[in-house]
Amino acid sequence: MTQPLSLSSSSEKFGLAPGSVIHVGERLETAGKIKLIEFSKDILIEQEIKTVSELIPPKDKPTVSWFSITGLHDVELIEQLGKEFTIHQLVLEDIANTHQRPKVEEFDNIIFIVLRVIRFDAESLTFDNEQFSLILGSNFILTFEESESDLLHPIIRRIQNSRGRFRSQGADYLSYSIIDLVVDHYFLIEDSLDEIVEDLEDQLLLSPSPDMLNTIQKLKRGMIFVRRAVSPLREVLNGLLRSESDLIRDTTKVYLRDVYDHTIRVAEGLDTYRDLIAGLLEIYLSSLSNKMNEVMKVLTVFATIFIPLTFLAGVYGMNFDYMPELKWAWSYPVFWSISIATAVGLLVFFRRKKWL
Repeated sequence: MTQPLSLSSSSEKFGLAPGSVIHVGERLETAGKIKLIEFSKDILIEQEIKTVSELIPPKDKPTVSWFSITGLHDVELIEQLGKEFTIHQLVLEDIANTHQRPKVEEFDNIIFIVLRVIRFDAESLTFDNEQFSLILGSNFILTFEESESDLLHPIIRRIQNSRGRFRSQGADYLSYSIIDLVVDHYFLIEDSLDEIVEDLEDQLLLSPSPDMLNTIQKLKRGMIFVRRAVSPLREVLNGLLRSESDLIRDTTKVYLRDVYDHTIRVAEGLDTYRDLIAGLLEIYLSSLSNKMNEVMKVLTVFATIFIPLTFLAGVYGMNFDYMPELKWAWSYPVFWSISIATAVGLLVFFRRKKWL
């Protein structure tokens, strides 16, 4: 019986041998693709590689080769790439398993990095969470995405438009640029959250509604995804900064320290927004409570006014023969005068007490 090449959850891999390259996650219909961008200060080559047999690992080339792979469900493609670039089987397993947390692992010939890419739709308040893997070699990198996106387009444009500065750097600088781009993407999410939280806060103070509670719950769930993606990033960058591998030069570590600072800023910002969103829930509950209190206050005032009136009506509604007031000519007007005076007196009393 052959093993399945795609599973929906990591729990389904229970009992399989370590290093089993099986796709875990949502299976996409798009076929696996490889795009090569090879560059140096004076050279720029872009091409799409249709089969792995066309791929020639850049062993001692003076250029930097960037292999961009999309479609993690294509495990055969991933295994073929592993053979061509001598990648450890456990790394291939982690690439195909899209439920990995951000991490960094060092091997003799490569450095393996896993990141999480979060996309936020401000209109529908939905968070899309995808895995992004990067392998750094001596003069090449491999990036693995679940699906085609425009995430890396700014890096590609920098390579295309560079007059030599960017293209004269090594593969480690290209890896830094990609990590920095992913971290900068989190700042965009925080900017969107800032506007949404500010608008929600104003609306909650004016007129809270059940739709707002639904919005707050969506934001709370989304913050969980973002925090899971950002929190381990400090460990990843710390690992890269402490690395003694020759694949990362000291000049690149200066830039990685800057990304580390950005990561701390993002993490602190997320903690702030988590507290703000929790505060929004408290504001919503407080607003509802205040609204209910106002309604109860009005009802209580009316009930209090009608208690003595009900008492008077009850007394004079009794069918006794010997009630002197029943025979008086002015009994009816006097009854209403007393009732109205009682109601007006209570209203004045409530007003002076500032209960109305």
